[in-house]
Formats: sequence, structure tokens, C-alpha cells
Amino acid sequence: MILLTPELREQLLANGRDRDVDHVPVVKFFNPLGEGVWLATELDADGDTLFGLADLGEPELGSFSLAEMIAVRLPLGLGIERDILFEGLFPISVWAETARRTGSIREAERVLHAVHRSKQEDG
Repeated sequence: MILLTPELREQLLANGRDRDVDHVPVVKFFNPLGEGVWLATELDADGDTLFGLADLGEPELGSFSLAEMIAVRLPLGLGIERDILFEGLFPISVWAETARRTGSIREAERVLHAVHRSKQEDG
């Protein structure tokens, strides 16, 4: 699977040029066989360094390498994948706080989607 389409790459690069903003995550990557979820908001001009929220057992904001994610080889010929249905919906600060409270990005996603659905029903 191609981890970044040209459109996603351009949005991440644009966000990377505007660093003083609490961006909504553009893309979600995950390990299909276990731990490992990454939400990326920005891409540096080097084309490799992503910024966002990473969860390898404990969610934390920081930088991570696209090349390293592409290089991961999992059993059954699998690798890190992109969630093609992912919707960021909230700024990365909200994701980070919710992931810290719930213990993981995956659990934060359940909570934030429930909040979003509730807002849509009320609105």
C-alpha cells in the first residue's frame, strides 16, 4: 500500500510550512498485527520527517520517519498501513489529550467519534 498519496503529501507539507497551528491530523497509519498507531499532521521539507501523535504503547507527540515506517516488514508479508477511512475531525491537541486520558489512540478514536456523532445529532 502507498502510505502517502500526492494529495496527502501536499497537505502535510503545507501544514509543515505553517507550524504555529493546532492542525487536524491528515493521515492515520497503523500496524495491522498489533501495537503501533500514528496520526500525522505535518511533513518536513525533507519529505521524510512527519510530526504528530505516535502510540507504541504510550501516546506522545513528536516526530517520526516515513522511510522507517515504509521499511517495517511484519509477518505474512504485511507492513504498516494507512487507514483509508480515517477522518481527523479534531485538532491534534484534542487527540493527544484524549489519547493520554484513555491510554491509546485507538481508544481516543472511539471516544472522539462518539462525541462527533453526538454533536451531529444535537445540531
